[in-house]
Amino acid sequence: MEKDTLIMSFESSCDETSVAIIKNGNEILSNIIATQIKSHQRFGGVVPEVASRHHVEEVTKCINLAMDEAKVTYDDIDAVAVTYGPGLVGSLLIGIMAAKTVAFAHNLPLIKVNHLAGHIYSANFVTKLQYPFMALLVSGGHTELVSVTAPGVFHTLGDTRDDAVGEAYDKIGRVLGINYPAGKKVDQMAAVGSDTFDFPRAMVQEDNLDFSFSGLKSAFINTVHHADQVHEELNKDDLAASFQGAVLDILTNKTFKALKKHPVNQLIVAGGVSANQGLRKRLAAEIAKRNLDIELVFPPLRLCGDNAAMIGAMAQIQYEKGDFADLSLNADPSLDFDME
Repeated sequence: MEKDTLIMSFESSCDETSVAIIKNGNEILSNIIATQIKSHQRFGGVVPEVASRHHVEEVTKCINLAMDEAKVTYDDIDAVAVTYGPGLVGSLLIGIMAAKTVAFAHNLPLIKVNHLAGHIYSANFVTKLQYPFMALLVSGGHTELVSVTAPGVFHTLGDTRDDAVGEAYDKIGRVLGINYPAGKKVDQMAAVGSDTFDFPRAMVQEDNLDFSFSGLKSAFINTVHHADQVHEELNKDDLAASFQGAVLDILTNKTFKALKKHPVNQLIVAGGVSANQGLRKRLAAEIAKRNLDIELVFPPLRLCGDNAAMIGAMAQIQYEKGDFADLSLNADPSLDFDME
């Protein structure tokens, strides 16, 4: 019987400090997340310097809590994994320094993990992954369609050319008077409103798999500002529903174009926006309507946002390959997958 693998993983790419203990890449023994949302709300978004300082304050507490909850000691740990990009460089460096310190002090191998890969492999806690599979990655910083052809082998099929979808939600949320982060509230409002404003669906007619949300965001903001100038009252629920309707049309159009070009048996939807209930219902309905034999996989809601458990899931793949980093590891804030 093979020995279980325990990986201590760190995630600090943005405004969550997280440490997890993951067993065999698919079992969470602990997943401690210290969020900073309240600290950044007054600024309407994440302030990098504030985020870095919070990571410094929280990371040691998270290590201790993660080990206590998992009931392990350093002698039980087989490797240390950490997000090294993409993300805010100052925030990434705090997690990297903490992980390197633990690895050095306890003579453990160090694994550098791509944050985007971590999001995709959060699905490993839900189901057994079947290669090749497709991933729709939707978050505050990224909107991508990714083909995963083998364990840890990624090819970007399409990317956003401007705003990421989560970023667009936060920007229109500000216009609606919604506190950062706005995604959940806009989703709730969209569920009761109607798509009456006919906002643009950028690039849906183009024969590529790229996304664009900047024009949609601008159309939304211009509509609200014009109404303010002429003292016209607009229904905020309808505005939210119209914005989300355009987003879902764009995401759905590109995803099913990708699935037609690259047929697979699994579609993984990951990243913060994968918590969106409208998106979950729409993709499930579209698969049923097209009568496609595809397993649609969403991470549990608690694993949609940034967390260290997903980093541990991806790290297991790299551990088995012997893909280790050394103590010269540095942050790569612009890290991405290769384009196909």
